[in-house]
Amino acid sequence: MTQFYDARGNVYGVVSPQQVRAQGIDLPSSAGQAARAREGWTSAAIHALCSWAPGEAPPGAKAHRCDGLLIGPFQSEPPFDLLIVNTDGTLAERSGNGLTIFSQALKERGLIKDDGDCLLQVHHDNPHGVSPLRTSVRAAMFEGVQGFWLDLGRPSFGPQAVGARNVERVTFQQRDVSRVAALHALNPAWGHSQFVNIGNPHCVTLVDRADALPDNPQMRAPALAQGLTRIAFAAPAGSGSPCPAGVNLQWAWLQAPGLIVARVFERGEGPTASSGTSASAVASAAWRVGWVAAGPVGVVMPGGTAPILLEQQDEALVRVRLFGTAKAIP
Repeated sequence: MTQFYDARGNVYGVVSPQQVRAQGIDLPSSAGQAARAREGWTSAAIHALCSWAPGEAPPGAKAHRCDGLLIGPFQSEPPFDLLIVNTDGTLAERSGNGLTIFSQALKERGLIKDDGDCLLQVHHDNPHGVSPLRTSVRAAMFEGVQGFWLDLGRPSFGPQAVGARNVERVTFQQRDVSRVAALHALNPAWGHSQFVNIGNPHCVTLVDRADALPDNPQMRAPALAQGLTRIAFAAPAGSGSPCPAGVNLQWAWLQAPGLIVARVFERGEGPTASSGTSASAVASAAWRVGWVAAGPVGVVMPGGTAPILLEQQDEALVRVRLFGTAKAIP
């Protein structure tokens, strides 16, 4: 019933509101109402639509067969409302890979054309963020690949941009960044972090050598997973510190000019093969500390490389664009 799609190793299920209700789930009629009432239906939706069938899960698989659920559209014409449901039942404000997947599903239904922009509106229940959060999408070719450019808008930087509390100001590459004590305690190499808000909150930890990047198996090991969960997840699953609403964690290493290697630990999910908004936050943080100039930047994650386009005006980063592709999983 659920159609699953893959975008650089990130897997989401796409369902219509009608498909959710067909499971006996009381999903409100509008995306805004559904977001406000999410505690009453999201866990049931994840269980019904994202669970492995008996005997289907491969050895070592995660508890669910996807990284989240995309519900929409709630209209037959743009702008299109949708909900991004994490597997823990929370709602995400934005997901670059999720929006790429949703765009691919809309295009397959003839709802996104090959010319012009299409507006997607993500509804959520985070009182500290704008809802709906709008993203303009355009179908395009890039380096011979058909996909979508997502306009993620203008990022903001620093602890105040993500509501971080009790962090120390330090310097990195002669630029002001932050030190998150809990991250630094887990690994002394994780002492320089740049907070970025690009519709959702990110903490990008900048490292000066490749072996300081954690890999996904390490982040799934209980000792490290517990520490990272406390930092990334909001209460009660985590500590809500430094960010009460939780924060997505990334680690970044400059491999070559314009090319950054990154790892991702998402709030509400944990380690992931890739994340479009995380890649955008990593590129933005790299620009902020002088690692890269405006223009094209590649962010390499275990699931693939995300092309990012940074646009600068005067001394400010004014727009971040992400290119993504997605394919249906049979």
